[in-house]
Amino acid sequence: MTSGPQIHEGILEPGAINIHKGKRRLIELTHSSTKATILMVSAALAAFAIENTPALPYFNEFWQSVHLTFSVGAFHANISLEHFINDFLMALFFLMVGLEIKHEIRAGELTEPRKAILPIVAAAGGAILPAIIYLIVNVGGQYAGGWGVPMANDIAFCLGLLALLGRRIPSGLRAYLSTLTIADDMIAIAVIALFYTTNLSLPWLIAALAAYALLIAFNRCHIYDLPPYLIVGFILWVCMLFSGIHATLAGVMLALAIPARSEIRLDRVGGWFAHRVRKAEDRYSPDEPDVAQREYLREVYSIRRVSHATIPPTIRLEKRLHTFVYFFVLPLFAFSNAGVILAGMSFTQVVTSPVAIGVFLGLLVGKPLGIFIATWATVRLGVSQLPKGVQWGHIVGVSALGGVGFTMAIFVTNLSFTDPQVTAVAKTAILAASILAGAIGFLILRREALNAEHGS
Repeated sequence: MTSGPQIHEGILEPGAINIHKGKRRLIELTHSSTKATILMVSAALAAFAIENTPALPYFNEFWQSVHLTFSVGAFHANISLEHFINDFLMALFFLMVGLEIKHEIRAGELTEPRKAILPIVAAAGGAILPAIIYLIVNVGGQYAGGWGVPMANDIAFCLGLLALLGRRIPSGLRAYLSTLTIADDMIAIAVIALFYTTNLSLPWLIAALAAYALLIAFNRCHIYDLPPYLIVGFILWVCMLFSGIHATLAGVMLALAIPARSEIRLDRVGGWFAHRVRKAEDRYSPDEPDVAQREYLREVYSIRRVSHATIPPTIRLEKRLHTFVYFFVLPLFAFSNAGVILAGMSFTQVVTSPVAIGVFLGLLVGKPLGIFIATWATVRLGVSQLPKGVQWGHIVGVSALGGVGFTMAIFVTNLSFTDPQVTAVAKTAILAASILAGAIGFLILRREALNAEHGS
């Protein structure tokens, strides 16, 4: 993640330079994959710590007892804080995922079929094998429906761990992992939509489809302002919430409807800017105070409006959401969902639970094996080839990172199980497997990076 271009200090007033430096440091902090990952881990560890204090009953009751209500005309909704986090705030995370998917399709690796096929097939292998392992362990059991839990990969954690290695990792490997995790999220979204939908309400579903049709109409009518999309997107979320389909999917649907192109012709904007800058310079009067520079400021506002319109709506929205989602929503989700209550269960009962075994082996063994075997077979058959500079050791490391489930796996766990103890067992297995997979993948990639340095 990058923080974007900075204002050159030479054009700032002397008193504003320190303020600007502080803003720049804040932007760099909140656009770091590594720091976002550390914050999420810290939130999960804080939840674990609370589990072992007298505050546990109050901690668990808090998420259920605090309710949020909102009304729109005759419509009235009352949801717990836990559901607000899992259903509404996580919809913003899925909106971010949808924007990343759209960018990858429009301008990333997914635009070139030959390059995209390798990580896509790898993601499919990494989704199918862990589901099979879980089903083998839980075949005939009452919790066989949890097969979707070990399928999900955590994009933020994987990219955060990779970022720790800096430039020692080939850029092709970053593109491979980014595309793999995006494809993995697409599979997870499809699984949630198709297999974790209950009590479908046809009237609300029709209303949701009507709202989405309106979003598509906005796109086709070349509406580039974000507010109309966000207003109808909220209506879509409400309809999805009551339709029986998980409301977070409204975030992905909204992202795919928002234009990813600029409303300004980029080949002409440079000349227009140059003309306007000259006009602004002509209207500047050095003898007048800043607030009196009306003609000059009018030209500057014109430049500002065109600059804003030049940036595609998807990028504008992603910039606005990024810090809030990665530094508030995901840590809050981790804090409220990572805690586990294993009351009445011994350590032996937990580790011998078919759910724990299926999830743990699915993530730690099935996910890496599925990714690696699918990648190896695709290259071996000549369908695609490894990215430039990427060795098989790198693929082994990235495959291991694929076992980091965390956010998405916990999310699917909440949809899969209603028994609190079974949910706690699954979360324990997710966290244990994710920690091991992350450590193994990081160490393998670090070794590869060191070998490459010594070899050069």
